[in-house]
Amino acid sequence: MIVIIDYGLGNLHSIQNMIKKIGIDSLISYNIEHIKNATKLILPGIGAFDSGMSNLRQRNLPETLHQRVIEQGVPILGICLGMQLLTRGSEEGGREEPGLGWIPADTVRFTMSGNTDLKVPHMGWNFADFAQESVLSHNMPDDSRFYFVHSYHLTCDSRAHELMSTTYGYPFASAIQRDNIYGVQFHPEKSHKYGMQLLRNFIEKVD
Repeated sequence: MIVIIDYGLGNLHSIQNMIKKIGIDSLISYNIEHIKNATKLILPGIGAFDSGMSNLRQRNLPETLHQRVIEQGVPILGICLGMQLLTRGSEEGGREEPGLGWIPADTVRFTMSGNTDLKVPHMGWNFADFAQESVLSHNMPDDSRFYFVHSYHLTCDSRAHELMSTTYGYPFASAIQRDNIYGVQFHPEKSHKYGMQLLRNFIEKVD
């Protein structure tokens, strides 16, 4: 069972509809028992980092997610804010709310001091290139493009965790992977055939 985690932030039904187009059922839920029975988890998110972590804690989800993802190895895919929540923390809220800390990385704001023509947030279509081989790259064309809406991005301690790279003023990690933990900064549910293939790869190829 694929569970899309509902913690009050994110376009949950858009993700579910894209997964449905692949021909696979999913469940939107924050129910602890549903999460405990999930074979794969998707952590979406739109909005502020601190609000996201606060909402997760109000629903008593971090402990269960840690048990499922870290201790039991259940695959998880973080999307946009959901990926940022996998890090240690974010500049967005002055690091008042620590993140889940599963990826040795921090979430920082775009700095465009030398690129005055580029606006923040980074919004619209952009390319994302695979920096390393992954099951997520299966059948993905070299010119894969995805839809982005974000003002913050990840900086990883190690490039070994940088799965995909995108340039907006400067290169940043647009997708990450560490063991069973995956994350994408873009919105696959808004990225047409490219996003559909990536979600298909996560659902069908990730063990």
